[in-house]
Amino acid sequence: MTQRLKETFPGSRGPATSGRNAAPAPAALAAKVRTLAPSMTRSMQRVAEAVAGDPAGCAALTVTGLAELTGTSEATVVRTARLLGYPGYRDLRLALAGLAAQQQSGRAPSVTADIAVDDPIADVVAKLAYDEQQTLADTAAGLDTVQLGAAVAALAAARRIDVYGIGASGLVAQDLVQKLLRIGLIAHAHSDPHLAVTNAVQLRAKDVAIAITHSGSTGDVIEPLRVAFEHGATTVAVTGRPDGPVTQYADHVLTTSTARESELRPAAMSSRTSQLLVVDCLFVGVAQRTYETAAPALSASYEALAHRHHPRGGTKR
Repeated sequence: MTQRLKETFPGSRGPATSGRNAAPAPAALAAKVRTLAPSMTRSMQRVAEAVAGDPAGCAALTVTGLAELTGTSEATVVRTARLLGYPGYRDLRLALAGLAAQQQSGRAPSVTADIAVDDPIADVVAKLAYDEQQTLADTAAGLDTVQLGAAVAALAAARRIDVYGIGASGLVAQDLVQKLLRIGLIAHAHSDPHLAVTNAVQLRAKDVAIAITHSGSTGDVIEPLRVAFEHGATTVAVTGRPDGPVTQYADHVLTTSTARESELRPAAMSSRTSQLLVVDCLFVGVAQRTYETAAPALSASYEALAHRHHPRGGTKR
């Protein structure tokens, strides 16, 4: 079999992904910084953190002024602007001005999601609820709808779908598969890396393989995706690192929010929240495209389980 090679760099996938290059709206800027900061150089991180932390102040600075403020170079400022999705620094300044205006319009102040050992349970609930909300908002703001649409189209037409995930991502993989099964699609979730690879070998051009990995570098997930990619299957990566190794073998990349990890709240919690949003978007998109067959299949699955939800109609024990 001829090995299929990916000729584009992660984040630049040709004409089909032109939506990826659109400048993000002002409200999406902070989400973009949180998502991309881990993959930036330290100097670029300083620029990104500055514009996200003080949009009003940075909007008033020239490219030279921002470079001096962050102890970097003008070239670094321009590269950071482009990495964040803006054609140049001028466009980034306009977005910063818009973001500053939004922040001055009376919106509620930001709430920290760090949870202390002695926090009252009511504070824990409030902080977690806010962080979950922020994670979902960040994921929605950063999700490339062109890539999402392409992944949905591939799933809707797939002969077979394999989904790979380990640990918390494995739970998300199972969630996606059980949704797809209920609308009549043939789907399998694999958390065992050996079974994942042996199944990936069987995939072909009309099949789809999905890798779910928050870090983008989980070897047990990357390996089966690579095998599926090389055997001609359409491949999708759901990851918090759009520049991670997994994207080398992904035809379509769906980026999830990258939240800060703390001692009492590991990254797996927030990453799972954002992954589940992407999974729901995929499922609803596929259900829309296959509605004539999906609706009866979903109804049949509800009917088959209905008696289990009404214990009064069963035998008393």
